[in-house]
Amino acid sequence: MKMDAVSQRVMKYLTEVEEGAEDILTAKQQIVDLDTRRNRNREALNALKTGMSDSDQEQLEKEINNIREGLKAKVSCLNEMQGQPELRGYNLSPLSSDEIKAMNILLKR
Repeated sequence: MKMDAVSQRVMKYLTEVEEGAEDILTAKQQIVDLDTRRNRNREALNALKTGMSDSDQEQLEKEINNIREGLKAKVSCLNEMQGQPELRGYNLSPLSSDEIKAMNILLKR
């Protein structure tokens, strides 16, 4: 049985939304997995009290931050596909440790 054009467009739309949602769930799971690995690494570093795996820790931080940045774009795209407004405040980034130090210095004055 042949689907008419409207049914084909609806099916294509639903497929795209499903793929977008799956992509978001996959990215979130990657963040959880990497965060778990980072925490285990942090525990090992504390136990060893050496700087042997500092580069591993930095790499994990970079990977997590890259996935989080990509996740913002994916959520935005999914919202756009669904005709929902862009999330407000979602593109905010946390302060870096240097920015926090500078804020602390300014606030102590």
